[in-house]
Amino acid sequence: MTGLLSRYAEAIYWLARYVERSENTARVLDVNETFSRDSQGGQNWASIVALYADAEDFDERYGEATAETVLRFYLLDDQHPGSILSAVRAARENARTLRPLISTEMWVNLNTFFNRMRALRDEDIAEERVARLLAWIKESCQAHTGITEGTFYRDEGWYFYEMGRAIERADQTTRLLDVKYHLLLPSVAAVGSPLDLSQWNAVLRSAAGYHAFRRIHPSGMTVARVADFLLFNRRFPRSVAACVDEVNERLTTLRSRYGLKGGSAALERLDEVRAVLDNEPVERVLAQGLHEFLDWIQLQMSDVGWLIGRDFFGYQAAEPPVLTAAQSQG
Repeated sequence: MTGLLSRYAEAIYWLARYVERSENTARVLDVNETFSRDSQGGQNWASIVALYADAEDFDERYGEATAETVLRFYLLDDQHPGSILSAVRAARENARTLRPLISTEMWVNLNTFFNRMRALRDEDIAEERVARLLAWIKESCQAHTGITEGTFYRDEGWYFYEMGRAIERADQTTRLLDVKYHLLLPSVAAVGSPLDLSQWNAVLRSAAGYHAFRRIHPSGMTVARVADFLLFNRRFPRSVAACVDEVNERLTTLRSRYGLKGGSAALERLDEVRAVLDNEPVERVLAQGLHEFLDWIQLQMSDVGWLIGRDFFGYQAAEPPVLTAAQSQG
């Protein structure tokens, strides 16, 4: 790898993924906190655990899925690798590895973020405080992104950073959609009801896409329009299609501009995903099963991540692992 040691490239890539994961986990918890105010509240919290495939670990340690136990599991549990605290700690450790390559501002931001997360207590995730806490987590992650974009040197490392962020964001956007569509809708009769529409509104706001969506759909909100926007609209930077395109562009640049030899298998997989995203109408996705389509996207992007790790970071597994939210680097 020209100019950039493999271990630095891996640390940059995972730094981006862990910060993006922290922000998006906060977004999923935020939209679920909104949903939990209805009569399905208990079911809604259990759905988060199922969504991230964490049921075995959660059940063993917490038992019943309530607002209190699920929020603690995903916010403050330092024994759970999928918690925001664990993700921020991992981001900070990767930043420590990169200390000679990153700005003081980047380091201070992540160090402060971790120290404040570590200082949180159970009372900080109480019902009357959790919305404010989740907003602060999102703002802290966005501050990191702004500092990084304003200070990070534009060499190979920058492209690994953006590639990692886009892979993670694509995966997390599918999870945000899945929370609403597959697990939380009480019944077919509720489709189009005021409750249903308010929940789709919450999904868009949690994806920071409400105002962008209203620009192109000022007349109304439907399941098909929201799904199409979050899956296929390339002008919205958090859409799955936009993220997949970004991974493809960054990986192509690493190969063409910097002469990196790996990545051909990942590019082939990305071409397959992009072809589906280009040609699959949202109506057919909904008719055949949105949950199944989202699962397929998650598996493809998991494979892309593993192929990048194999080619650039020396991962040795015989085949891509089945990854959950608790996946760890290496």
